[in-house]
Amino acid sequence: MLREFLVWMATHVGKGPGADDPSWSDLLAGSLNFWSLLEGTHVLSLMLFAGTIFIVDLRLLGVIFKRTPVSVVSDRILPLTIFGLVIMMLTGAALFYAKPLLYYHNLWFRLKLIFLVLAAINIMVFHFRVQRTMPAWDNQPKPPRAARLSAIVSLASWILVISCGRFIAYDWFNCGKPLPHWANVAEECQTSETGALELDGTAK
Repeated sequence: MLREFLVWMATHVGKGPGADDPSWSDLLAGSLNFWSLLEGTHVLSLMLFAGTIFIVDLRLLGVIFKRTPVSVVSDRILPLTIFGLVIMMLTGAALFYAKPLLYYHNLWFRLKLIFLVLAAINIMVFHFRVQRTMPAWDNQPKPPRAARLSAIVSLASWILVISCGRFIAYDWFNCGKPLPHWANVAEECQTSETGALELDGTAK
């Protein structure tokens, strides 16, 4: 169901009446200069977003700005965090739209989504549970265990998101190549254009 929607989105949306007319997805993927600008903006906005998140996490761990209340650090950089998040999401959506099937069948992209969900859950837990007690430890050089644990999960999640995003550029696990069975299953290679090929050379 999802793959069929992505196929339609990539091949039909914005396509002209001619058989060889490109869709909007094709035009975006084939636009060298705009694609490079889009990708570069996505990376820079990710650096801004993750960088500001890391500052708060390191404060929660009691590593930096120990004499500054956690709330002050968080409030000061929150506008930059939100700005980076908005630009990152917009450019990320555009990058995905340009090559939806490539990303859909990409192991690193799927792992990236998993860690994004983990990071989002951690943010919700922090804001709705851990942060409720902030007035009691806001000025402490080293916040309590729950806050530090949330910071560790946040740091690990975003580092993994960034790492998986970087690995997308490599074709180590691309469908159509001889892959372990688990990789073919994880990427749903059997439904891809290139199909699934096991390490022993058998097609699935």
